[in-house]
Formats: sequence, structure tokens, C-alpha cells
Amino acid sequence: MTTLKRRSLLKAAGLAVGAVATSGLTAFASNPEKKEKKKLALSVAHITDVHIGEGENAPERFKKCLTHIIAKHKPDFFLNGGDSIGDASYDNVVYDQVIKQWSIWDDCIKTLDKYEIHSCIGNHDSWWKAPSKEHEMYGKNYVVKRLKIPNRYYSFSKKNWHFIVLDGNNDNISLDKEQYEWLEKELEQLPASTPTLLMSHYPILGTTQVLVGGGHSDCKKLKDLFHKHRDKVRVCLSGHNHLSDNTHYNDVLYCCNGAMSGFWWGKGDAESAGPGYYLETPPGYAMLSLYEDGTVENEYFPHTF
Repeated sequence: MTTLKRRSLLKAAGLAVGAVATSGLTAFASNPEKKEKKKLALSVAHITDVHIGEGENAPERFKKCLTHIIAKHKPDFFLNGGDSIGDASYDNVVYDQVIKQWSIWDDCIKTLDKYEIHSCIGNHDSWWKAPSKEHEMYGKNYVVKRLKIPNRYYSFSKKNWHFIVLDGNNDNISLDKEQYEWLEKELEQLPASTPTLLMSHYPILGTTQVLVGGGHSDCKKLKDLFHKHRDKVRVCLSGHNHLSDNTHYNDVLYCCNGAMSGFWWGKGDAESAGPGYYLETPPGYAMLSLYEDGTVENEYFPHTF
């Protein structure tokens, strides 16, 4: 298993990508009708790359932002795109650090005790330097337990929408054979025209990975599968790159929704366009409006907590 060091790679890249500056940016799938002519099925909050830890007063800032999301948007539930904790993947991370980070996550997420949270695994969530592969905290199985998800990849349905959560933490950022075959069957067995949202930690298609890397290496394979099921696949969500981008291709909306932590809860560096920004993208979260007719709107909201 190759450990993916995204922060180092992103900082080394030093490349810019267009993003929002001060207000929400909305992207649409297909060509939706006016809002008043459509019926909203679900309002979903997408948070990603929280990278929670002790420093920078991050726990209190994260809690305040979650409280703000609830008050402002009243979402039906939350999608969490991974890299929930600061980092467990680096070689020098020890047991106590992993335990501490997850305990902080647990405390923060109590803010959402009345909400469902459906999470995927990020590259920084797994502890690969556990004493042995048999250790209970080694690898992804422990992350599945801490995030309280049914498996490293899974699906669920809400209203008339179907949701598929993927695990791209495999060789060269891809779906392993078992998972890909499961995804094929999952899409095949869905009734025709079932609007479907997919979430991976890593971008599948879009601008950000062209600029800084970090995207699915099996993007063409997935693109072909989505085109085969173009009556179903509507939107693919991701994080990982800490950049905001919306790419519309073959009637699928691909949304890389920045990062809750922005510049890892820090002030930024010489390339930051503002306080806490990574390049031109401020820290933030996204809200998705999922309509009964299968159309979708994705809006990225910067935060200043």
C-alpha cells in the first residue's frame, strides 16, 4: 500500500486553480429548470478534509462551523469526504497521536448527534505504522470502525436518490478489482433513471488533478462506466486537493469541494490568496440541492471560523 502524502505534494506543486473568493459558487448538473418549477428531494451538506487536531484551535472552529451549517442550511444529513483527522499516515505517527486525533474527532462530531453522517476514508485517516498488520488499529478497518461506516465502500438510498461511497485508497488512487466489480453490479441493479450521487475522497475528473495531481488513475474506466449508466449517474463529489472546482462532462457534475480546514487550519503561505486559503480556495464546505427530477446544484460556501 502506497501512502499518499497529499500535503507535501500539493505544496510542492505551487500551482493555482480558479475558485470562489468571497461568496458561494453554484454549479448545476445538466440544464435545470428554475428552482420554483422543481421539487427539492434532499438538502445535503458535504464537508471534506477536516484534518482535525489539537493545533490552531481547530476543534472549536470546526464545531462553530458545523453549528453554522445546521442553523443556516438545515441539511437533511452530512456527507464527509475523508481526511477526517489531521494525519495518521506519516511514518513518525505513534499510537498516542492516533488515539488523540480520533478522540478529538469524536468530540467534535457530537455537534451532529441528531444527524446522519456518511463518510469515506481519506489517505490521512489510516495508520499504516501500527506495530503489526494484525494490530486492531492497522489500516482501513480501524477507520471504518471510527467513522462508524458499514464498510470501506458502501451504498444507501434516501428519497428517490441513491448514494455510493467509494474507497480510492488503493494502488495509484483507484478502485481495486473487488470494489469495481461491486460498483458495476450496484449501478446495473438500480432501476432505470435512479438519480445517483457518488463520493470518493479523490477527484475522478476535473481541473484540480490536472494542475496538482491527486486524481483517480482509473478515471477513464470510471468515466466509461458512468456513461453506460448515464440515465443514473448525476454527480461525483470529492475533496483531497483542498481546491474548489466543478467540471461538467457527459452530463455528470464532478465537484471537488475544497477543504473544511483550508490551509490545514493555518494562516496560509505566500501563495495563499487570503487568510487560511490554499492557493485561491478559501476554507469551506458545500451544500447540495438534490431534486426529485434528478437534477442537482452544488454550492461551495467559504467560512471564516
